[in-house]
Amino acid sequence: MKKLSPSKLGLLSTLYFVQGMPYGFQLTALPIYLWQHGVSVTGIGLLGALWFPWLLKPLWAPLVERYSSERIGRRKSWILPLQGALSVTCLAASFATSPEAIPVLLALVFLMNLFAATQDIPVDGLAVDLLKDQDLGWGNAVQVGAYKLGAVAGGGLLGWASQYIGWQGLFIVMAALSLLALVVAAFSREPARSEKDGAPKTSLREVLRQLKEALAVPGTGWLLLFIGFYKFGESLSDTLYRPFLLSSGFEGPQVALWTGTWGAIASLAGTAAGGWLATRMQLLHSVAVTSTLRLLPLIGRWLLAVTGPTAGGVLGVTLAEEFFGGALTTAMFAFMMSRVDRRVGAAHFTLLAGMELLGKMPGGPLGGLLVGEAHWSYAQAFLLGVGLSVAFLFLLLPMRRQRDA
Repeated sequence: MKKLSPSKLGLLSTLYFVQGMPYGFQLTALPIYLWQHGVSVTGIGLLGALWFPWLLKPLWAPLVERYSSERIGRRKSWILPLQGALSVTCLAASFATSPEAIPVLLALVFLMNLFAATQDIPVDGLAVDLLKDQDLGWGNAVQVGAYKLGAVAGGGLLGWASQYIGWQGLFIVMAALSLLALVVAAFSREPARSEKDGAPKTSLREVLRQLKEALAVPGTGWLLLFIGFYKFGESLSDTLYRPFLLSSGFEGPQVALWTGTWGAIASLAGTAAGGWLATRMQLLHSVAVTSTLRLLPLIGRWLLAVTGPTAGGVLGVTLAEEFFGGALTTAMFAFMMSRVDRRVGAAHFTLLAGMELLGKMPGGPLGGLLVGEAHWSYAQAFLLGVGLSVAFLFLLLPMRRQRDA
């Protein structure tokens, strides 16, 4: 990371931070808000549908890769207007905090995801432009860490502070932070185009041709399955964890503090650990180690549901899950970036990131239906999450054969 200047690191950190705020709000604060207003567990489980822009963004990523203003900057051409739109949407949400306005609020959260997901395309492209092969471990630790700090701000911290500033104050703070990121991006400078980037794209057809070549590399099918399945079981467990704690008698602000703030601190520590591992061993090995350790806290959630949660048990399991989950995320994203064709860095990485999200999105609705409609117990659902996470480990075998070949 020594080759990266503080200003470039600051730019990436700021942009990933604001992209994390809508995610943090939706994951941590919004379920608590809806629970307090009488929304069922099944309805809360369906919140994953609001993430569809993150899943569908590969469809318009080639457009972002192709069209831009060289005068403004090929990445800033998209980052600046999208950051402005995110700020306005957060401000609009501050006027939709009454119980009667829940549909409007959910629509605005969808727009937040749309703008943040589209902005993620040029920001990921900027990261690919800046990070060299030797920087991938720590570079992705910085990116993932900044995103998680944004999730802390949008979810745990502001969710806890909502008892003092209100839900309207929460959105006003989010809008102000987004506006600050817009100012930082406006005064930043993009790196010069390198030889690996190739010549400027002359047409959308050229972008699609290069992307097709990147996807025609042998073993791409196994790679997409590997990326798409690695957090399926964990996401099912994550979606149910907060409703489980609330239904067990814990108060909303306390749950937000445990899972959104203290848990996020543990996740940041895990992110740093994952970056360290990715610089000390082969990237695939770091994924194998962290995905194995991730099983321990998932089993811990099942034990909490079987034996009954205590404050100490909940805190221990939460911190462990966030730590090992954070380490796994960093290792996987570093591995993903190592497989990117830099000629179409934004579009190619967006496709891989879309597959990563595709594996997580069904977990929430599935968990909500199993507990809310099929009347599974929380213990049964958590055990299913453990089984799916064990199944992922078998995908390491074809990936290892592909690496050796």
